[in-house]
Amino acid sequence: MFIKENILLAIAGLKSNKMRSLLTMLGIIIGIASVIGVVSVGNAMTSSVTSQMASMGATNITVNVQEKSTTSTTTKNNTSTNTKNSNGSSQNSAGSSQGGNKGTQTSGSSQNGNKGVQASGGGIPGIGGAPGGGGNFGGGRQGKSSSTAKDIDLMTMDQINTLQENFSDEISSISMNESDVSGKVKNETTFANINTVGTNVGYQDVKNIEMQKGRYLAQNDIDEVKNVAVVSDKLVSKIFGNTDPIGQDIKVYTSNAIFTYSVVGVYTYKASGNSRTTSDDNLTTDLYVPITVAKKTATNKNYQTFSIKPKDGVDVQTFTTEVSTYLSTLYAKNNKFEAVASNMESMLESRTTMMNTVSMAISGIAGISLLVGGIGVMNIMLVSVTERTREIGTRKALGAKGSHIKMQFIVESIIICSIGGILGILLGLGLGTIGAKAMGFVNTVSASVIIISFSFSMFIGVFFGYYPAKKAADLDPIEALRYE
Repeated sequence: MFIKENILLAIAGLKSNKMRSLLTMLGIIIGIASVIGVVSVGNAMTSSVTSQMASMGATNITVNVQEKSTTSTTTKNNTSTNTKNSNGSSQNSAGSSQGGNKGTQTSGSSQNGNKGVQASGGGIPGIGGAPGGGGNFGGGRQGKSSSTAKDIDLMTMDQINTLQENFSDEISSISMNESDVSGKVKNETTFANINTVGTNVGYQDVKNIEMQKGRYLAQNDIDEVKNVAVVSDKLVSKIFGNTDPIGQDIKVYTSNAIFTYSVVGVYTYKASGNSRTTSDDNLTTDLYVPITVAKKTATNKNYQTFSIKPKDGVDVQTFTTEVSTYLSTLYAKNNKFEAVASNMESMLESRTTMMNTVSMAISGIAGISLLVGGIGVMNIMLVSVTERTREIGTRKALGAKGSHIKMQFIVESIIICSIGGILGILLGLGLGTIGAKAMGFVNTVSASVIIISFSFSMFIGVFFGYYPAKKAADLDPIEALRYE
């Protein structure tokens, strides 16, 4: 009952001095709103970056064939010189055959646990851009291998299939791609710019390609080197209009040749990178064909880079280490090149941590206004004590205890800060939503941030209201009654 009376008295006091109460709350309102607004925008940015990197394959493992560092090569050469001399040969590559044939094989049970390994040269494809984005995003470390690796140093299809079989419990799918020619698909009145990209079946799963019509490339398309293609919905709208494109033939005009493909599927185009600001008239989309078709005109028939999509629940870092160990054994006899496995998960974690740190730092700076607001509350409460000195003296003369007086002023301070906190939360949510939408992010608000902000506003009420309340409780009733 005593607390209820104090609350009613506090509210009555706020109503009698509306402008002063609002100005007192202003510091609390701005402080709480600033913290919630900054945290909301920061969470939205972090969530957006995380989802974008995940869609680009942040949890995928990229394998890349690159030239060994000088240090590792020199060390290996020094330790194996006597062996090489006694054998009368110098092993500059792991493979002993040309054109993608398997090299020397080691025992499947003697290396890398129970995983079978072929000691040979090998290669591997980078993380592609968004479906139809007209570009690739390199996911692995790139060495000098891109210009100096020979076909015998790259990985063969058989070696990649063996890798997938050995890690079948961990691998969901493997993506390989071969960039082919760029050109235009034309009809009687218009054209569409395309990049021809040779892919395998796993490319769809790894790159999250969504089909609108028809199907994606099948294994028999690749095995039989069929001239079939999967095109974007953007190309279909320009070239076919309302006509069903499935089963229709398209001609790709390049600078020196014309290629004909039969359309078997249509995928949903997703803009990425610079293509976000490109008009549909100048847009270049990817046209997917069997990788064996693209390899017919490629310089290297084997593979320098490819991506691995782990199954759900697989620890990416641990699996990356296992793949690296397997590849090290595979390239054990290659003195010039090595196959390196890497992933973007650590980069994603670092970026998320960095953005959270920045967000918290800015929130801390914004929180300084809470301190200013608390000082404002203390100042007004001291003024209130001075104005109500005779009231305090009268209450103490009538038998009110010091604790009663102290509780009255603390409750009043808490009410001021709580109302300011509620208004600040509402303002902060509004500012956070506006800011997130202005930057193109989806606003995300943590309930814990709201609870902590409101609790902190109440704490400010107690902390900064205690001194004025104690001063009021310690007043001598006789001196208080004589105060003018």
